[in-house]
Formats: sequence, C-alpha cells, structure tokens
Amino acid sequence: MSATDPTPATEMPARPERTERPSTPSAGIGLPALALVLAVGALAFAGLQWQKLSTTQVELAERARETAEQVAKAQAQAARSDELAQELQARLTVAEVRLSEVSLQRTQLEELMLSLSRSRDDNLIQDLDSAVRLAVQQAQLTGSAQPLLTALKAADQRIARSAQPRLNPVQRAIARDIERLQSTPLADIPALALQLDDLSRQVDNWPLLNEVGLRRSKLPAPATPAATAAAAAAAPPAKDDPEAGAEPPTGWREAVARWWTGLWRQVGTDALDSARDLVRVTRIDHPEAALLAPEQSFFLRENIKLRLLNARLAVTARNMSAAQVDVIAIETLIERYFDTAAAPVAAASTTLGRLRKDLAGSPMPRPDETLAALAVAAGGR
Repeated sequence: MSATDPTPATEMPARPERTERPSTPSAGIGLPALALVLAVGALAFAGLQWQKLSTTQVELAERARETAEQVAKAQAQAARSDELAQELQARLTVAEVRLSEVSLQRTQLEELMLSLSRSRDDNLIQDLDSAVRLAVQQAQLTGSAQPLLTALKAADQRIARSAQPRLNPVQRAIARDIERLQSTPLADIPALALQLDDLSRQVDNWPLLNEVGLRRSKLPAPATPAATAAAAAAAPPAKDDPEAGAEPPTGWREAVARWWTGLWRQVGTDALDSARDLVRVTRIDHPEAALLAPEQSFFLRENIKLRLLNARLAVTARNMSAAQVDVIAIETLIERYFDTAAAPVAAASTTLGRLRKDLAGSPMPRPDETLAALAVAAGGR
C-alpha cells in the first residue's frame, strides 16, 4: 500500500501475501530512461509549442498591422465617403431646386399651351357674343328681325366650321332662337314710321268742322259782271216788265243803262252770298268743335303733329303700347274736331286704324338662350 492512499489499513481487505522477487537489472534501468525520454519529449513538445506560439504571435502582429492599415484605409475611405456624401447632398439640394423650377416652368408651359390651344375657341366665343349683341341693338333700332337672324345664322356656320364639341350647346341654342324668331309675327317698323310721317305732313290739309266756307264748293259760284251782263242780254224780256215792249235805247245811253244794270245785279249777288256765309245752319255733334278759335285750331294741328312724332319715337324704341295710346288719342281728336266726311280725313282715319292694329303685334324676342349658352361656354374654360 502506498503512502498516499487515504484509505485506512483496517478497511482494506486482506490480501494474500506474495513473495517479492528480486529485481533484475533491466527493470532498474528502464525507469530513468523512460523518464528521460518523457522529459525530452516534453521539452521538444514545449519547444514546438513555443515556436508555434512565436509564429502565432508574429502572425497576430502581422494581422494587427494589416488590420490597422485596413482601419486607416477604412477611415480615409469613410472620410472621403463623408465628403462625397456632403457633395452629393449639395448636388441633390441643387437638383431639387432645379427640379422645382422645372416643375414650375412645366406647369406654366402647360397653362400656356392650354391657353394657346383654347385661345381660338375663346376668341370665337367672344366674337360670336359681340356679333349677337350688336345684332340685337340693330334689330331694336331698325325694328326688323333680319339683322338678328343674319347674325345667328352666321354664328351657326362659324361654329359648324370650328368643329368643337364644347360649342354644341351653343349651336342648339342658336337653332332654337332662330326658330322662335322666324315663328314670331313682327311689325314692320320702317313702314309704320313712314306712315306716321305721311300723316304728319297731311295734318294741315284736314278741314275742321267749324271752318267758314267748308261747304263753299256745294254753293253756286258768284257770277262776274261780264257774265251777268251777257246773261241779261241773252235772257228774254219778262212778260210783266213794263219796259219790255219799248224799244231799247241806242248809243251811249244803251251802254250806260246796261252797265248800271249789271252793277246793281252784281252788288245784289255779292250781298246775298255774304248773307249766306254769315248765317249757316250746320249739325255738329261735338259742341266744343264749334267754339274752336282759329289760333286754337293751329295749336290743335301742332298737338296732333307732336302726337304723331311721339308715336314715331315710341315705334322706333319698340314701345308699341305707348305708340298705340298716341294713335288712339289722335283718332279721338280727329273724330271730335275734324270733318270725317272729307276725303283726306277719312283716309287718315283709315290709316290710323290700320296702324292701331299693326302696333298690337308681338314684341321682338331676344336671343337669351344663345347669350346664356355663350356665357356658359366662356366661363367653362
């Protein structure tokens, strides 16, 4: 039992004793040699490990140096990368600014192109609107629908040539306005104004009811002295004339007698005609017509002329109701103060009646649908 064995001797089982053999010389030599071999081996192993460790240290140092170089290169490259990144950031900022400028220029260019592309349509719409409004004014001044119809037809043709789809509603509105204008009966304003002017020129020739000598044409014309003398000479002598059987005087006495006879007869005829003109019996339905003084008749005719002029202005201004009121007032004045049996007055009454019927026509329609469609097309750009 070895001295290092911690187990007590008492606990060990009993072993049979064996006899120790005497050691041989080979066994005593083998142990130190083995220890020497082991020591040499351990020394060689330690040398190898030292050499390996040295090699490893060299390699580590080399790798550390390479790593340091790589780190330095990496740092330099990182510094260059930072500089490049800063430069790229600056370039990116400049590029963004330029991109914004280019975007703004592109937007402006698109708006310019859009305005250029639609400028033709907008100009067409403005021209059509101006033409239609001018035609409306001309139609109101002339009283004829022909200028308005011509302008609407010209606008329809221009829209058809332009071939723009967004102007189709305008074209349909123009067609409806043309149809409405053609189906509406309109008064001929120039003809009405001409008739009123003719009546204004004829007012001075209309005879009044209280004019002296109004029916002079119906009375026998007074005889002249020569005609009276010739009639007396040609007439046979009266049966109850005491001087009929006597012989006519001869010479200058006969001439004087004939002259005095013709003079007395002429004076008697003139006196009779004057008496007839001073006293006449005439039926007058309106008493105020008989009391009209000569100066009042002048103002009456001027009042009628002013009424006719006012009616003409109303017709020109397309105010048919006011013109109709003036015509009715003129008819009332003619019936009250003028001789309706006279041919000029009767013709004037007929003309005024026809004017009153013509003035009751329909008013000229306006192209409101066309103007509204043009406004929508102009506002939709």
